[in-house]
Amino acid sequence: MNFFNAEMRRRGGVDGRVGFVLWAVLFGLITARLAWAVGLVGGTAVALLTVINPLVGLFAALVAGPWGALENIWLGPSLLDSGQLLLLFTLAVWLGRGLAYRRLFIPRTFLNVPLALFVFVSALSLLHAPSFSYGFRELIKWVEITAVMLLVVDLAVPRNPLAVNRLRITDYGLPITDYRLRMTFYVLAILLLAGLSQAIIGIWQFGLRGDGPEHFLVLGRFYRAYGTFEQPNPYAGYMNLTALLAVGAFLGLIATLWQQVASGRWQVASDRPVTLSPLHLVTLSLFTGVTAVLCTLAVLFSWSRGAWLSLALGGAVMLLFWPKKLWQGVTLLLLAGLFFWGGVQVGVVPASVTERITSFSNDLRFGDVRGVDINDANYAVLERLAHWQAALDMARDNIWLGVGFGNYEPAYAQYALINWPYPLGHAHNYYLNTLAETGVLGLAVYAVLWTAVFFQTIRQLRQLDWPLRGMALGLLGAWTAVTVHHLVDKLYVNNVYIHLGVMLGLLQLLEYERRANSTKEGLNQTAVIR
Repeated sequence: MNFFNAEMRRRGGVDGRVGFVLWAVLFGLITARLAWAVGLVGGTAVALLTVINPLVGLFAALVAGPWGALENIWLGPSLLDSGQLLLLFTLAVWLGRGLAYRRLFIPRTFLNVPLALFVFVSALSLLHAPSFSYGFRELIKWVEITAVMLLVVDLAVPRNPLAVNRLRITDYGLPITDYRLRMTFYVLAILLLAGLSQAIIGIWQFGLRGDGPEHFLVLGRFYRAYGTFEQPNPYAGYMNLTALLAVGAFLGLIATLWQQVASGRWQVASDRPVTLSPLHLVTLSLFTGVTAVLCTLAVLFSWSRGAWLSLALGGAVMLLFWPKKLWQGVTLLLLAGLFFWGGVQVGVVPASVTERITSFSNDLRFGDVRGVDINDANYAVLERLAHWQAALDMARDNIWLGVGFGNYEPAYAQYALINWPYPLGHAHNYYLNTLAETGVLGLAVYAVLWTAVFFQTIRQLRQLDWPLRGMALGLLGAWTAVTVHHLVDKLYVNNVYIHLGVMLGLLQLLEYERRANSTKEGLNQTAVIR
């Protein structure tokens, strides 16, 4: 800089400024070309690795997916962002591998029928929809959720003997492979790493960056964390998925470590070919513990009331199901509730947090919100209530199949309240949104789908052992958080559905282990009877 200043002074400033601009342009061109070159090399490497192992492409899609909102701002709106492109490429590789081995295998899972039924009813609702393009984009999300779930299962339970080593047969005759259990831990790792990358960004935005959008300012000097979502609420909902899954996995690993220290056996279970050494257990425990802490901080720093409530209830359900005996879980839950209440009473919980939580209920009302005075304090609440009301009006006029899946926004103008003419893209309550778009039939099928998810997860909790039981516990907390958060928002945005698809895939991998345990116990009982 001193050189340029001296040149500007020597030449009267004009020539120096021109030279500085030329140097800046040249530097920009070199940087841009270098960025394109790095991107090209990186993209090529990811593509090659994905061809070798589609799990690499799935991990890249998980990391890149949340950047979709930011890419639309930087590059303009587009049908496909980098996360979607990576996902489509990964799915194409998966299908191509199946064709190469002359088989297209669709794994049988507990959720195949509920997912297919929801997709069918949602597609049926588009027959009279105002906009087929809106509905098609929303429908594709659920097709991709299903495809990602099946991809994860197929990669972990391969049918091609060339893909992995030969199956190892245990003493009980169960086809359990080293590969499948390792894949279960790999899937857990890519989920946590993807969420961790967003947690670091959010923590930086809250307290380390020092500036941010003015309307995100809280406590006078901090800014709400929003990651690459550009909005704190869906960002916080996404972070809840990783935070609760990491907490469950951490508890499972710590329980395993404790059991193995007490028994002196350093392995997952006596009938498993996969072993976890002390180093593996400690490393995984540290990784999941750090991830849980950072992701929980990101949720808190988002200042999202809906996410806070979702995190609290997700954690409460995990406490309830942590012990295998229900009365112990109830005792833990009561103790946690008393501890929190005591913290509020003595001032350990900051007043700003409690005021943030309770302020929502002050303006919450049900019924017609037309004519209600709007101010800065009640604007956010009334905006949600107005969109809830519009969704109910849509459902009232289209009771069975709604206005069409994904068509809340195109249909909104006909049902908008006077003071709220602009659609938000959804009703800020996914249940009302689903009722408005797919009618009573769609909402019923959606309820069946999530009932199946909860049923499968709770069944695994009763039959799995640590550390896999910890993964199921984390998934149960995550499902609870999604269910609660959907009362005030919609989380199937910004490629979060890719993350959910992988989590459903992880759930199916745990189901294989549950079945293996059940079969082993049955064989043991038969042997005892004989």
